[in-house]
Amino acid sequence: MRLCSIASGSSGNCIYIGEKNTHVLVDTGISAKRIEEGLRSISVLPEELSAIFITHEHTDHVQGLWAFEKKHKVPVYATEHTLDAYMNSKKEPGFLAERLCVVTYDKEITVGDFHVRPFRISHDAVCPVSYTFCGEKEKIGVATDLGCFDEYTMDALKGCGLLYLESNHDENMLLVGKYPYALKQRVLGRTGHLSNDAAAELAGMLLHEGLKYIVLGHLSKENNYPELAYETMRQKIRSMWKYPQSAPEISVANRESPSAMLHLDA
Repeated sequence: MRLCSIASGSSGNCIYIGEKNTHVLVDTGISAKRIEEGLRSISVLPEELSAIFITHEHTDHVQGLWAFEKKHKVPVYATEHTLDAYMNSKKEPGFLAERLCVVTYDKEITVGDFHVRPFRISHDAVCPVSYTFCGEKEKIGVATDLGCFDEYTMDALKGCGLLYLESNHDENMLLVGKYPYALKQRVLGRTGHLSNDAAAELAGMLLHEGLKYIVLGHLSKENNYPELAYETMRQKIRSMWKYPQSAPEISVANRESPSAMLHLDA
């Protein structure tokens, strides 16, 4: 299995996950042109996609979906309420309707070589989810746009060889920054976004000897620095790692361009 973050951040999110015969996207929060360019940069053609998985209906996760689907007929998976909210926001004819596929919390579906589990997250959208993807022996977990986590979240993400986690903001930067008070409270709330410290805490609880990569995503441009998110996570993992092999490789997803492709070998 392999993962490449095509874009990440409050301005737009799009993640590629693939195997030899299965290629999927998680979210399409950038323009269709950028999605196409990102895919081609990693030698994947848009027509090779097996599915698009949408986490929720916020613009930074669906911005390019309509235009991309006009050109490329790819099945789109999301919760029923997310699909309703998205379709109700469109004024054009519902050409997309026949490609929509409903997912349900914790009901595993199979797409190509992947077994995909949608799991609920705490975010201020109508019915948001994140996803785990299991191949023959490896597992990738994606968890962004969650204001908090609990035992259920950890159960969904346990056993991953690669974790793609939100590390949205540094709390001190947010509190003294220029955001209005109401927006600060939204970000910090239980349906907002994970801070660097919270992301590190979650990752620390998910450590196991098979964890090879931790990718930090959805960083705030105004309230975080990639170096700060990275160092917060690095220190946490270093303090808790107890296995004989090397600790997982930590990286920060690029905001505007595709990040390095990460490979999980079974």
